[in-house]
Amino acid sequence: MERKSKSNLSELYLEENKEQIYENALAEIQSFELPLGTTLRSVYDDQPNAHQKFMEKLDACIRNHDREIEKMCNFHHQGFVDAITELLKVRADAEKLKVQVTDTNRRLQDAGKEVIAQTEEIIRCRVQQRNITTVVEKLQLCLPALEMYSKLKEQMSVKRYYSALKTMEQLENLYLPRVSQYRFCQIMIENLPKLREEIKEISMSDLKDFLESIRKHSDRIGETAMKQAQQQKTFSTALQKQNNVNYGRNMHLGRNRILESKNEITLKRTFEDEDEHEEEVLTAQDLVDFSPVYRCLHIYSVLGDGEIFENYYRKQRRKQARLVLQPQSSMHETVEGYRRYFSQIVGFFVVEDHILHVTQGLVTRTYTDELWNMALSKIIAVLRTHSSYCSDPDLVLELKNLIVVFADTLQGYGFPVNRLFDLLFEIRDQYNETLLKKWSVLFRDIFEADNYSPIPVANEEEYRIVISKFPFQDAELDKSFPKKLPMSQSVPQIYMQVKEFIYASLKFSESLHRSSTEIDDMLRKSTNLLLTRTLSSCLQNLIKKPHIGLTELVQIIINTTHLEQACKYLEDFISNITNISQLTVHTARLYGLSTFKDARHAAEGEIYTKLNQKIDEFIQIADYDWTMSESDGRASGYLMDLINFLRSTFQVFTHLPNNNNDHAAMSGKVAQTACMSACQHLSMSLMQMLLDSELKQISMGAIQQFNLDVIQCELFASSEPVPGFQGDTLQLAFIDLRQLLDLFMVWDWSTYLADYGQATSKYLRVNPSTALTLLEKVHRGMKDSSKKNNIFAQFRKNDRDKQKLIETVVKQLRSLVNGMSQHT
Repeated sequence: MERKSKSNLSELYLEENKEQIYENALAEIQSFELPLGTTLRSVYDDQPNAHQKFMEKLDACIRNHDREIEKMCNFHHQGFVDAITELLKVRADAEKLKVQVTDTNRRLQDAGKEVIAQTEEIIRCRVQQRNITTVVEKLQLCLPALEMYSKLKEQMSVKRYYSALKTMEQLENLYLPRVSQYRFCQIMIENLPKLREEIKEISMSDLKDFLESIRKHSDRIGETAMKQAQQQKTFSTALQKQNNVNYGRNMHLGRNRILESKNEITLKRTFEDEDEHEEEVLTAQDLVDFSPVYRCLHIYSVLGDGEIFENYYRKQRRKQARLVLQPQSSMHETVEGYRRYFSQIVGFFVVEDHILHVTQGLVTRTYTDELWNMALSKIIAVLRTHSSYCSDPDLVLELKNLIVVFADTLQGYGFPVNRLFDLLFEIRDQYNETLLKKWSVLFRDIFEADNYSPIPVANEEEYRIVISKFPFQDAELDKSFPKKLPMSQSVPQIYMQVKEFIYASLKFSESLHRSSTEIDDMLRKSTNLLLTRTLSSCLQNLIKKPHIGLTELVQIIINTTHLEQACKYLEDFISNITNISQLTVHTARLYGLSTFKDARHAAEGEIYTKLNQKIDEFIQIADYDWTMSESDGRASGYLMDLINFLRSTFQVFTHLPNNNNDHAAMSGKVAQTACMSACQHLSMSLMQMLLDSELKQISMGAIQQFNLDVIQCELFASSEPVPGFQGDTLQLAFIDLRQLLDLFMVWDWSTYLADYGQATSKYLRVNPSTALTLLEKVHRGMKDSSKKNNIFAQFRKNDRDKQKLIETVVKQLRSLVNGMSQHT
């Protein structure tokens, strides 16, 4: 029961709860506060029969509302009827009012049309005015930017690129930010980088044109700079000479007045030349337009690419430097080739110096010094190579002058040139070599053209002409004319050519920035080379020539004597040129004395050699019959011819013109030495003829004939063919032959063997080996003769006794020879 009662209570609770839910749902539906979907869902979600019950509740609610509406309508019905009645009364008045209002409206509309039109026009004008004001304001804001852009375009068109870059900078930083909202501004902003690149390309193109221009004009720039340096040097030299004249005026007044007048004329001409060229003086800036490089430098600096530009410029200029320093293969053939080469180099560095001083940082002193050092090494190598090909001293001298001007020009621009002057000392040696070769030809031509006879002088005028060329002085010389001077024509010519050589050497020494002492030393050294090598070689070759005879050789000896005496005048000549006294400690001396002494000795030796050769020629035609039984009773024909030749030759020696004691002594000494040499050579040749190994036997008849020839030689020696020999000095040349022949002619072997080795021996000059050799030949001849002759027995017995004696003497001679060899 209790459980059942609890169940009933639950059902009752549910029913009450359901009723409450339906009430709430109806309240919500009437209030429209919540969405119906939520309300309906709460009804239908409850139980399956809930829908029916909810619909019943809803119908009941609707019926209640209908009853209330009906009650309300019944309550207000009378008032509604009254209102309708009142409204019907007002209807007629409303119609009238409507007509009136319509008419009033029509009239008002007609009256307001013109006002509306004017109002609309005023509005439109006000809008236009506002728009115009806005446009003007915006244009005023945009105009500066547009004007600057227009200015930029104009600057670009007239190639004012640096100004254009400044304008771009103003546009970007000042004007374009104000109008950045406009489309044209964006277009401008996009175009500015393109314009910058265009400016860079154009400026770089202008720079390339500039580099090409200066490459073409470098030679002209250099030529102008070198010409100006040379004119300045000429002016300074003339001014210095003028000062020197003024300084020494009181010391040598008469002479200096002449020099002063000459120097004043020279200085005046120099000033006149300077005035003439003053208007024509051109600089590198006059010849080349440097504005492209300035513009390009400024442009790249503004764009922040200055370092790129500097590197490019220096790289291109280094390439141009290598091209400029590369010479033409034929440069050494003409001076114009060297001049063009130097002009290009000077022009290159003049441009670099100009760029250095007018720009900041494009090139630096370190860069130019490095470039110059590289160029200087190349220049020196090129000049060493090409100058070595020069064989013309005039071309070498012109090359030296060009190098000096080249060095002075670049030194004026601050480039060190000491190495160039050191190179000039190397070229000086080469110049001296070319001079020596040239003067060697001149000397040979002079010697070839000389007649090697004394100079004939018809009158005093001709005499003065000769002594003006050669310092010939002889106090004992007879002043009567005509006469002959002792030397030949080659002597004054050689002397003048030596002086010309000194002048030529001096030309190279000028402008080398060396002291007078150094120049004096250089002149003396080069002159010594000329005398000791070139002239000496020419004299030696001349002496060795086959067509030079004995007379010519004697004249050469006389010539060298006069040239030797003239050396002191050459030293004075050099001292006068350089103003350096010979008493100076470091002054070198000329070696001409030894040169001419050597030449004289060579000529004397050649005289002796030629005489000996002539003697050998006569000896070669000798034709002795070494088996003859007895002599012809007279000397051989070849020997008489030889003696006659020697006699006539020495007569020529003694008849040479000896205008003073020195010449006479010299000629006599040469003749005496030649005569003694000839006699000695003849004696030796005759001795060798007897001792010839191919000659196996000699008869006593041949000995007798040979004795007759030697007697003629002794007679020639005693006849004094050359004066000045004392006593029988010349005969002593044949003493060996005479004692040997006497020994065989007298057959005095006992005396020879007994007195051998004693100072008082009659046959002191007879050597045992010589006597043995000849005795053996005579012995063989006697044997051969005895075999051929059938004579009486007593004669054969005498021959046998003589042969025994010979055999005994031969044994004794052999013992002497062996004793001598053992002693040796």
